[in-house]
Parts: sequence; C-alpha cells; structure tokens
Amino acid sequence: MSLRVIVVDDEADRASSVRHALEGAGFIVVATCATGADLPRKLAELAADVVIVDIDSPDRDTLEDMRRVTMEQRRPVVMFAQDGKPETIKAAINAGVAAYVVDGLKPDRVRPVIDVAIARFAQFQELRLELDKARTTLAERKLVEKAKGILMKRRKVDEDEAYRLMRRMSMDQKLRLIDIANKIIEAAELLG
Repeated sequence: MSLRVIVVDDEADRASSVRHALEGAGFIVVATCATGADLPRKLAELAADVVIVDIDSPDRDTLEDMRRVTMEQRRPVVMFAQDGKPETIKAAINAGVAAYVVDGLKPDRVRPVIDVAIARFAQFQELRLELDKARTTLAERKLVEKAKGILMKRRKVDEDEAYRLMRRMSMDQKLRLIDIANKIIEAAELLG
C-alpha cells in the first residue's frame, strides 16, 4: 500500500523535484504547500499519512506547525534540511519531527529514511500511550486511596475493610472502582 504524503517546501522548483523523487519511490503526493500554516486541516481533509518538509533551515513557525501535526493529527513528520546545527536539530526533534536529515533529500535515500521515521513515530506513539495510561492509573489509584481514607474515617474501619466496601459497591452498582471512589469523594465534599 502506497503512503499518502503532503510536501511542505517554500521553493516551487525544489518542491517539484521532491514530488518526483517521492513518486519515484512509490509514494502518493496528495498536496504540496509552501508553509505548514494550514497543515492540520489539509492532513485531515486529504487523509495524508506522512508530512515531508524540505527546507533550508526550519524557523520557529515551521517547527510550531510540525508540533501541531505530530500532537494533534498524530502523523509522522520527516524533515530534510540544510541546517545541521545541533540546536536546530534539537528544536526539530522537540517539535516531534520523527526524522531530521541534513543535506537535503536524495532520491535513493527517500524510502529508507521515511520507513525509519514511520517506525520511530509509531514507537513514540506507543510510548506516549503507555505514559498516558500510567498517568491515568496513578491518578485513579490516588483517588481510590483518598476514598478509602474517607470510608476508614467515617465508618471507623481498617483499610482492607474500606477496600472491600468499595469493591462491593462497585459490583452492586456495576460501576468501575474509580467511579465509586469519585462518588465517595463527592459525597464527602458535599457533606463536609
């Protein structure tokens, strides 16, 4: 299956040669843009899989546009640039660019670079999901602990009994334990 690509390049001649290199490597170029300003809308509208940026040196606006693409649209961005300064590369990676290739786009390197960038992006997305899940679990655990504390104080029971009470309420009401914990906390706040 061919990947759908949007090319961002502020030089028309260079954009045309990038388009030909990508099409020669088996990609479908669905759009070429001079800037990334309207990129999130275009990505959604054109169902693009990857963003390729060919630029001499990315400026702050370009990097912010790429950050929105990687965070909001969750698409890999591959940047081909002439600027090899460490601070520029670091800024691009911090913006979510999956691959930053110095010395421009070479037709014979297009496919492997994009394949690596897509794999790295998928790995990063997986790590982000795991981190979000861990944060959610930790936040829920804190709320369950708080609710147990409320039950222990109000009902004068130990921790194990407070947990059993919450589990029983959870099963009886067919709710998750976190939902019961939230109800207990809300009731305690309401009653003072």
